[in-house]
Amino acid sequence: MIGRFDAKIPPGPLAQKWRNHRDHSRLVSPNNRRKFEIIVVGSGLAGGSAAATLGELGYRVRCFCFQDSARRAHSIAAQGGINAAKNYQNDGDSVYRLFHDTIKGGDFRSREANVYRLAEISNNIIDQCVAQGVPFAREYGGLLANRSFGGAQVSRTFYARGQTGQQLLLGCYQALCKQIAAGTVQMFPQTEMLDLVIVEGHAKGIVTRSLSSGKIESHTADAVVLATGGYGNVFYLSTNARGCNVTATYRAFKRGALFANPSFTQIHPTCIPVSGEYQSKLTLMSESLRNDGRVWVPKRKEDRDKLPGEIPETDRDYYLERKYPSYGNLSPRDISSRAAKEVCDEGRGVGPGGRGVYLDFADAIKRLGEQTICERYGNLFEVYEKITGENAYKVPMRIYPAVHYTMGGLWVDYDLMSNVPGLFVIGEANFSDHGANRLGASALMQGLADGYFVLPNTLPNYLAGQMGKRPSPDFPAFQEMEKEVRSRIEKLLNVNGTRSVDSFHRELGLLLWDKCGMSRHEKGLREALKRIPELREQFWHEVRVPGNGDDFNQSLERAGRVADFLEFAELMCIDALERDESAGAHFREEHQTAEGEALRDDENHAAVFAWEFQGDGRPPLLHREPLNFETVHLTQRSYK
Repeated sequence: MIGRFDAKIPPGPLAQKWRNHRDHSRLVSPNNRRKFEIIVVGSGLAGGSAAATLGELGYRVRCFCFQDSARRAHSIAAQGGINAAKNYQNDGDSVYRLFHDTIKGGDFRSREANVYRLAEISNNIIDQCVAQGVPFAREYGGLLANRSFGGAQVSRTFYARGQTGQQLLLGCYQALCKQIAAGTVQMFPQTEMLDLVIVEGHAKGIVTRSLSSGKIESHTADAVVLATGGYGNVFYLSTNARGCNVTATYRAFKRGALFANPSFTQIHPTCIPVSGEYQSKLTLMSESLRNDGRVWVPKRKEDRDKLPGEIPETDRDYYLERKYPSYGNLSPRDISSRAAKEVCDEGRGVGPGGRGVYLDFADAIKRLGEQTICERYGNLFEVYEKITGENAYKVPMRIYPAVHYTMGGLWVDYDLMSNVPGLFVIGEANFSDHGANRLGASALMQGLADGYFVLPNTLPNYLAGQMGKRPSPDFPAFQEMEKEVRSRIEKLLNVNGTRSVDSFHRELGLLLWDKCGMSRHEKGLREALKRIPELREQFWHEVRVPGNGDDFNQSLERAGRVADFLEFAELMCIDALERDESAGAHFREEHQTAEGEALRDDENHAAVFAWEFQGDGRPPLLHREPLNFETVHLTQRSYK
């Protein structure tokens, strides 16, 4: 195996680990920083904040994104807010409580040290973003406002109406633009990373393809930072932007980086239901709506086709309030999603196909007035009406769970470095902070914590020993990798079959949703593991990719990403089969309590599952990182 499988958790009390680690890490002096070149792949909140901060520190940074602008990064799609333990509401919040909620929300499948650091840094993020001018909502007196999100009994979520991700990204983008103008950061838009280059066991560069010209190039560096987001689009239909993919992290996996918990995907309960067979993506309705919206379905199957206004209060089942009275409509995403699936499976779902539940604002509008609801969520109501043609101020929204975020990702140690020296992974691309289920409003928190505050403090610990070790672009390893990338592109173009790329992707997505979605069992997973290699074989014999590789070719882009999904999907199912327990958003039907809740197996599965690539056609090798809980005691999760 390349590198060391050591989490490098600092010693000492939990609350002092991060400070002690920084105090004893190696540094790079200001006059030496300009001698180091850092590659950052991705320009969302994690990548953009990392590139801007490293540039501000004096490093030479090259930042790559496949969008035409960093402002198009998928981080803009995060609507509801960002968590921080400021306790502005004076309702009992603290760094410890945010840490505890995050560990519990992830169903005790994440590292205590990483999560505590995240909670600790959260307060700095808000100060940073306010200083950048991010227009957070404010109370009447001018103080920053907070609202509640799922899995917490305090109000700790900062927000900018329903555009929080976009506003945070604009703040990050202006910091990035400042460094571009200063010459410390060089941007490479419309450029996709197609492979990682390893030199003498260290990550020393990448091979890219220009999406506008088709040009293949090598880029060398002293360290490589992957900030490429998640892989939810393996399911075809998800709330992710169409371009989101697994290629960068999966290529790193095939070069020796461990992939941790790949089957850990989050199902978001508040999505506009699927409307037709040829729909290409799903649209999220922010979890923040559940602050004021009440979730319900008819009590009787025979009422499911009635208009919601025709169903009296006595015949409505507010099932989240009934089953989880302590948290109600703000129960965590995994529990809320599974509860929605249960009532729809019982035949009480509403809308086309019976795959929907109501999110009703009538009580909130009656209590607060339509103007207040409009001020809080107006743009979300507009999005809903544009897509469905329905006015949610007058009739309830219809929602249903959908694939949203991925908790799995490349394995990293406390420094956010993978087991491949010099390869750092930040944001959603790593596995480190969310366990088996991410709490709402914590994605933005992790992305900015990693980019602004963690990586700039841990990267020098590696770079201090790398002075003068950057290879030149004509080093044999780069030439070999370019040749391999070109060969893969030619292979895709030369299949010349009859099936479209999307037809394969759609079939794969339906298979995964059915066999490896929020509810799964051994028989279904084994069926998927039999079908996926067959589908992959068909892809390489029947796919049709028009055009050529020397020009703008979106069919070729998608073909390469789907080819990686067809391999990665098998790794997901292998991981899901090996994790013989129910945890968070991953419900193994064989393992449930008498009340139908997820049943963990802490004796055998309180661990990170990190997989090592063993070669094409060979099963991956499993490494286990035991999770030790010294501060939060392992208990059966309850939100009742």
